[in-house]
Amino acid sequence: MRLTWHTAPLELAEPLRISRSVMARRDAVWVRLEHGGLRGWGEAVSSVYLGLPTERILRALGAVREAVERLPDPETAWAELAPAGPVGADLPAGVLAAVESAVLDLVGKRAGEPVHQLLGSPLPPSAATARTIGIVAPAAAAAQAGRLARAGFSVLKVKAGSPDPAEDLARVEAVHAGAPAVDLLLDPNGAWTEEQAHALLPRFAALGVTAVEQPIAAGRPEALARVAIASPIPVIADEDAVSYEDAAALAGRVHGVNVKLAKCGGVRAALRIHAALAGSGTDLMLGCLAASSLGIAPAVHLVGRARWVDLDGHLLLADDPWTGIGGSDGTVRPAPRGGLGVLPLAGIPVGAAR
Repeated sequence: MRLTWHTAPLELAEPLRISRSVMARRDAVWVRLEHGGLRGWGEAVSSVYLGLPTERILRALGAVREAVERLPDPETAWAELAPAGPVGADLPAGVLAAVESAVLDLVGKRAGEPVHQLLGSPLPPSAATARTIGIVAPAAAAAQAGRLARAGFSVLKVKAGSPDPAEDLARVEAVHAGAPAVDLLLDPNGAWTEEQAHALLPRFAALGVTAVEQPIAAGRPEALARVAIASPIPVIADEDAVSYEDAAALAGRVHGVNVKLAKCGGVRAALRIHAALAGSGTDLMLGCLAASSLGIAPAVHLVGRARWVDLDGHLLLADDPWTGIGGSDGTVRPAPRGGLGVLPLAGIPVGAAR
């Protein structure tokens, strides 16, 4: 097998402001695995918050290249890429997820089966995805909500965490007015204190919010559990649920766990978390970073296992270099092809640089 990669910029259609930062672009590293005349693809994206700059992605790929290329076939690579295995053990989670994606894509193409079938889900998965509205003025949020509802979106996620909570309340009220029929999720990205969460969540619930992600700062799971017990709406852990161990420790203590493949280490890790949550009363949410359709695709093959789906990272881009998972009408679904089902758009330079 041959492992190569190529770096490309991803520009957002407009800067996304959340409580801790504003993002307008990031790098994507497209991982390509070749064997027997077929190619499998994966994507790792740079992330300041996850401690994954582009240079670290490239170093990790260089360090693992020889070990991957020694493996006889992608089926063996799938076994060896277990997080505790000889290849996957030292990879950052986002890089492991990308290499694993390329392996799954290639295994599926060799078998003539889509990834979801390889993972035990025979029916083609599809799900309504949330679409994110950043921290913007209420009038702009209402206009955006109306456009998205008319396009087919039935779930909107509103970012919160302004210095003055009254601004967040006004934004959510405006979104509800602009799209009264949609379900609303709220995401302060850990901006509130525990006391603020107790005071604010009933007010947001009265405005139609149906669930909240990570209302308080990460690092105090006991406090997050207290918020969840008192909250009138489901509380979903995100920044407090990075690894399998984090998610397993929160099972039964919060209403949901947001699993992002770049955060936990890929499809295999997500399936392990799903199994750990089973029967606990804690449901799975599938989330993502801003990424192309290639980067989002592996999670789309898992949507049948999730209560909440927030896979809109490719929809935030000015130009998505890949296609194959839908989403522009509010529903994500993989194209009926072997592997991940994604293809590069014509003219996109996917030749590997290394």
